[in-house]
Amino acid sequence: MATNNLPAAPVIWLLTDNKPGHRNQLEGLGNRLRVKAGASLYWVNAQDVSVPLWRALLAIPPALDKALPHPDLVIAAGTGTHKLLLSLRRLKNTKTLVLMKPGFPRTWVDGAIIPAHDEVAQNQKTLITQGVINTVTPLAKITDKPEALMLLGGPSPHFDWEDDVVFGQITHLIGEYPQWRWTISGSRRTPTALKARLGELAGPRITVADPDDTHEDWLNHRVAASRAIWVTPDSMSMVCEAATSGVPTGLLQLQERAGSRVASGVQRLVETGYVARWSDYATVMGGKTGQETPLWEANRAAQWVIQRWLTPSTGTMQKGQKRSNT
Repeated sequence: MATNNLPAAPVIWLLTDNKPGHRNQLEGLGNRLRVKAGASLYWVNAQDVSVPLWRALLAIPPALDKALPHPDLVIAAGTGTHKLLLSLRRLKNTKTLVLMKPGFPRTWVDGAIIPAHDEVAQNQKTLITQGVINTVTPLAKITDKPEALMLLGGPSPHFDWEDDVVFGQITHLIGEYPQWRWTISGSRRTPTALKARLGELAGPRITVADPDDTHEDWLNHRVAASRAIWVTPDSMSMVCEAATSGVPTGLLQLQERAGSRVASGVQRLVETGYVARWSDYATVMGGKTGQETPLWEANRAAQWVIQRWLTPSTGTMQKGQKRSNT
């Protein structure tokens, strides 16, 4: 039976190098495209596909799983996916999109989504985002319970990390707000010595979580149960996830390193009111933020993609309509 009024769902390939940060960006954008455009998502592990440089340069696709439907859009994140992406760029009726600043000319693909801290000028084919895309969905309602979450990173090229400074700020907040319940989580980069000191804080109103012992949805559940979030600024993805949730978010204070693009990106989020400085901790704990709307860049990016390529007037959806009538 013909379905003249119903275009087929757009088919999107997500090319991954399986690095958690890159996969998180693909999943965040893909989820919104599925919700907003009814897209069908297909993951392709670039590590499983051998692509010689000549195929990438000449745009000649390698052999892929024949079960994969022809894509309307191919999205790639991570340098390990770029040769495969470039080899696919001349597939008929297929658009190609790269996340993050690529190591090849952007004119080689149909579009790019790049965070502002990579300092790339926006143009017709490029969307600049505040921070990095993630899988977090803003909460419809923030809890009234006095519960706070602390997320700690560790030494990085972007900030001078000092255990004593971080620990001192943590204990200061706990002391200033004794009626609150606190959940503190380190990460794989958190120094062992600091983790040991944090463990000594555990008690009836302080939970210290080991990220190796938490389940996949632990962070989302803790964010949803929190009225305030505190994060160290060394991880842009962690800062953006907290800001996207809509929960008032503050940054523990670390000394920025000169010339760091990540530090500049974090500072931009402070200036635009999505997160607060350590000196404004009373504002965060009071439930106030500088922005009325959360930082939901996955949703904004999905809308940009839809308007460019996945609306009925675009070639890909016209192809979809023909496909649905066969």
